[in-house]
Amino acid sequence: MTKGSNVALSALSEDVGSVIVSLGWVSPTGEGDADVSVLLLDTNGKVRSDVDFYFYNNPVAADGSVQLLGKTPTEDGNEDRICFDLTAVPPEVDRIVVAASRYGEARFGELDALQVRLADAAGESLLRFAIDDADEVSAIIFGEVYRRGEEWKFRAVGQGYATGLAGLATDFGVDIDDDAAEVEAGSPGEEEARPTAETPAVVNSSGQPDPTVPATTPATLEAVPAPRRPDIAETEPTRQPAVRASRPRTAKKKVALPKVVRTSLAENDSWRPARLFPVSALKSDRERETRATSVLLSVMAQVPRFGRRLTAAFGAPSGRMETFTEVSLPHGDTPRRPDGVIRIERAGKLWTALVETKTNGNPLKADQVQAYMDIAARRGYEAVITVSNDVALEGSPLVDVKIDRRRKHKVALWHLSWAEVAYQAQLLIRHEGVGNAARTWLLEELLQYLQHENSGCHGFQNMGSAWVPVRNGISDETLCQGDPRSLEVIESWERLVRQVCLRLGGELGQKVLPVQRARRGTDHGTRRIQLADQLCLEGRLQAELRVEQAPGVLTIGADLRTGKLRTSVEIPAPEQGYPLTWAKRLIRRLAEAPADLHVETLLEGETGGPRGTLERLRPEPADLLPKNTATPISGFRLSLFKGMGSSRGNTESGFIRSVDEAVHRFYTTVVVHLDQPAPRRAASKEPART
Repeated sequence: MTKGSNVALSALSEDVGSVIVSLGWVSPTGEGDADVSVLLLDTNGKVRSDVDFYFYNNPVAADGSVQLLGKTPTEDGNEDRICFDLTAVPPEVDRIVVAASRYGEARFGELDALQVRLADAAGESLLRFAIDDADEVSAIIFGEVYRRGEEWKFRAVGQGYATGLAGLATDFGVDIDDDAAEVEAGSPGEEEARPTAETPAVVNSSGQPDPTVPATTPATLEAVPAPRRPDIAETEPTRQPAVRASRPRTAKKKVALPKVVRTSLAENDSWRPARLFPVSALKSDRERETRATSVLLSVMAQVPRFGRRLTAAFGAPSGRMETFTEVSLPHGDTPRRPDGVIRIERAGKLWTALVETKTNGNPLKADQVQAYMDIAARRGYEAVITVSNDVALEGSPLVDVKIDRRRKHKVALWHLSWAEVAYQAQLLIRHEGVGNAARTWLLEELLQYLQHENSGCHGFQNMGSAWVPVRNGISDETLCQGDPRSLEVIESWERLVRQVCLRLGGELGQKVLPVQRARRGTDHGTRRIQLADQLCLEGRLQAELRVEQAPGVLTIGADLRTGKLRTSVEIPAPEQGYPLTWAKRLIRRLAEAPADLHVETLLEGETGGPRGTLERLRPEPADLLPKNTATPISGFRLSLFKGMGSSRGNTESGFIRSVDEAVHRFYTTVVVHLDQPAPRRAASKEPART
């Protein structure tokens, strides 16, 4: 599309009751980013109230019409997705504005390949609009979805604002209250209302803690009447619209980590708490798959916010969800039995997905998935969802299926990793809340089940058959470029890195994404072949993770020649002060960090500077300063080294376990002690348009 053009969604697809809008960009440095926002406007071009402003502090609409799905890494940047259930949009809403913003001195002119894409409920891409004239603006309206009679249309806008998110929101009638200092300090009331693993909070319709309902702690849980089963299964509790305690703040909220779990009343460690979903009797793979499917689908139906979180990314509408197992469907001479079925009702219409589940290292079978795709197409179902420990790669489907283009009805094929399921459960339990104590307890039981060694739902857990030959070939220098086994290792490494991001993000309650540094226009296959050749030459695997609110990009390196893992982060030097003051302050902040932490000074224009272990530098921080005092210091690199697991699996001595532990140790013992970036503030002045 071109700027200013518009198109009716019904002319592009017959399945536009639910659509996914994706905003994308490319950062040449790998560190630039932006945040999406949505505004629901009436016929006057203003929000009905501040609740109609959806952004990172208010990501989900109570009626399910809007849900910010978060960032997904792409080949050379990020893509931020938003799910719109157009059938749930209130009739008084005339227009939906989709925008993105940056903060401080950051401008969209520093990013490349700005674009917006729109896909239907089946995942089929319908349109694309690229913005080439962003220049020096800190907020952009990418496009808008608007009504014309009984149908919805999309308009390519590309309008820039110089005053950031707050300026854009203010222009549409949102009353912004940006008191960044108060947000940074955190008021006592805000801390008490924040949900944690120990104090599950009741939240209001906007997803924030409800100040009218006291938080329930485990100590008082038994005083709360046990809800009847039908009550748990209700879609969402009917509640009067909550009175907003304050106006929207575009300054990001701080996330508190869960408190320490209360001491158990067990007499000794051999006592095990009773679990809603027991795993001790699981012996065969079939038993694991059957129980895992039933447990997952049951909790999805009983905890609507969790079910919605998992299905919104697949284009499912918001509505009453029911889930089923042991379903028999006709298919030729032999009926097929998918592991499960998900059905969602919205405004008298049904959305249906068949579910195929695998546990342990069992791969998905192409013939099974193909049969379910054919059944779904014949019966008018919308999707087939596969769930396994594997992690899908960008541009590389786990299962190749044939799509009959002659069929009018389209069926979408989606994949969900067990690691993604655990990640979403962690976010809701520890950081966002799900509505009441009973639902919180159900999610906790699900998470306990997924993390148990007998469940078989542990995520990616095998580097593949090529791992040992490639590792040995690098060690004895016999691995040649072009060896297909090196490409298999690169794909497995990419899956592992994506899973590490999910696990760390679930623990922190923050977005953690892999940084992809590839030339623009390079496809996924070509990029992986280049990395495989680089592995053969250098013998190293490397990845970068961007952790929201961290002071720098976290780097993971695995040297297959030396058998060492290196986790590191580079922090920039302060803009003001003296180098000796910088060094002393850094060593002082790292007082609780491991003594074997390596600290290196980064010098402008030079490859190496002074370095040493924290144990040696603590009494003499001045050793970090270069001998040539005229050489400017650009920053510091902090690194931890660890022995690399040798086996391909997820055992104690496995490579996967060693990478997980290295990242967790580095973040919790080093990164948490460093300064966070300055809070991103957006002024609430009248916007200056460009």
